[in-house]
Amino acid sequence: MVNSSKRKRMNQPWLPLLPTSLVGSYPQPNWLIRRDLLTKSLPVRIVREDLWRIAPALLDEAIDDAVLLSIFDQERAGLDIVTDGEARRESYSNHFANALEGIDHEHPGEAMDRTGAPVPVPRVSGPIVRSRPVEVEAVRFLRAHTTHPIKVTVPGPFTMAQQAQDDFYGNRSALAMAYAAAVNDELLDLFAAGADFVQIDEPYLEARPDEARAYAIPVINRALRGAPGPTVLHICFGYGIHVAKKASTYRFLGELNDCVVTEVSIEAAQPKLDLGVLGELAGKTVHLGVIDLRSPDVETPEIVASRIRAALEYRSPERLGVAPDCGLKYLPRDIAFAKMAAMAEGARIVRAELA
Repeated sequence: MVNSSKRKRMNQPWLPLLPTSLVGSYPQPNWLIRRDLLTKSLPVRIVREDLWRIAPALLDEAIDDAVLLSIFDQERAGLDIVTDGEARRESYSNHFANALEGIDHEHPGEAMDRTGAPVPVPRVSGPIVRSRPVEVEAVRFLRAHTTHPIKVTVPGPFTMAQQAQDDFYGNRSALAMAYAAAVNDELLDLFAAGADFVQIDEPYLEARPDEARAYAIPVINRALRGAPGPTVLHICFGYGIHVAKKASTYRFLGELNDCVVTEVSIEAAQPKLDLGVLGELAGKTVHLGVIDLRSPDVETPEIVASRIRAALEYRSPERLGVAPDCGLKYLPRDIAFAKMAAMAEGARIVRAELA
């Protein structure tokens, strides 16, 4: 196991140049989740127990086994930072959002997804409070089963406020700040449990940029207050399976220089991002998306290397990480593994060139 005092150093000396990691998710096995239902719907915001194939009495053990498979695949592919693949979740956000107090589980609300479709969402009927840790045991399990640095992800407060029907606060910025306090309670416990990196997922910063400019930065700062280790913020244009056409630049990005997050994870491959935007994040380490999750074609390591080299025109290698565009959740497992392995090999190619 990595020495705990070394894990707390902000400059992360145990990592190579161009460290590789998942954004968060890895495909759950078909024996665990109903992938036919999962891929036919937009990411779920409420609890969807019907997605699991395993009986409730056996589900926890089955999920532990799926996490072990995810760890094995990441290490076998050669990733430097490991996640649990988010195997315990039906979506990146619903597991945490629905574990908080103040949600009426019997009467879900409705909100517009970023694609413009109405979807069921948590209905906020009281004060948002985190009354218990949500992902701490998952972090302890992950920490016990890998010697790699580990990252855990939590939905961001701005995004959770956008993915809820507010019947209590009457003000979305106040709702987002309440979510931020809950995220902060969780974040501090996750670091204490052994996480090396904690990431908040904030795709709705790009989906709702005007509202984000109005109040997102104070909300993010509240969520990350007192973090004792590196924090990451992921922003993207949406899962490739659901969004075919994407802009080549972000509507909300440079504003993140004004928040306390230390690292920013961005989607770049599918949208063919104009990498000049990296200049907007001069104060942050950037995790560059180099794997297109819309295309079933597996990138070669040389294609990955070329995407990394393009980013190095705008960013020093000491301030650059390598990742997929977004979570691998919706890909078939064989394709996800092949893309992940190509990503790791592409980073190694460029790392050797720099050496």
